[in-house]
Amino acid sequence: MIKRSDLKVAQVHVQHEVKNLQGRSARLDILAVDANSRVYNIEIQRSDKGAGVKRARYNSSLIDANVTEPGEKYENLCESYVIFITENDIMKAGLPIYHIDRIVKETGELFGDESHIIYVNSQIKDESALGKLMHDFSCTDADDMKYKILADRVRYFKEDEKGVATMCKAMEDMRNEAVKEERVEVARQLLELGKLSYEEIAKIAKMTTDEVKALDEKVLA
Repeated sequence: MIKRSDLKVAQVHVQHEVKNLQGRSARLDILAVDANSRVYNIEIQRSDKGAGVKRARYNSSLIDANVTEPGEKYENLCESYVIFITENDIMKAGLPIYHIDRIVKETGELFGDESHIIYVNSQIKDESALGKLMHDFSCTDADDMKYKILADRVRYFKEDEKGVATMCKAMEDMRNEAVKEERVEVARQLLELGKLSYEEIAKIAKMTTDEVKALDEKVLA
């Protein structure tokens, strides 16, 4: 995928929320930073719609907007990778992996902005290193997995008491977060209509009045 064996992960955030300049938020499946400050956004998508080329472009722009500080020079932008692991072959060329980089059309040379997009086709599960990884991604039985490190983690979360408890809590947190996001979206739509009071919206969306007020202030900001 990325032809380097020296990658060392310095930070990892799962289900990481980032915002664009207008305040609209997006939730990234995985956001990681390596020891050389390169940023990686990894998205696992079963739906073709969720892995469209404009989505990849949007995620890439979000990374750039969120890793720079006000007044920082553009030259300091970190190298970034947006990686989509898709259930289907989005590019429909029958390849296991697609690397997308900007080029100068007239010369055919790389533009060199260090912004990379990668699509991984999980349909191909051959005996290559990537194919074995895709096999393990879709495998639920640790005994059938190719990579020991992944098999061990699956066994931990499915068979170890602490691992099972951790997984159950993670699933519960995800459900709670999904419910919260749904309520916020309902409240946001009602605020845009401008026909109901904060109290009425709070009752419908099952939020507090203060939460609705704060959301309205955020929308107007």
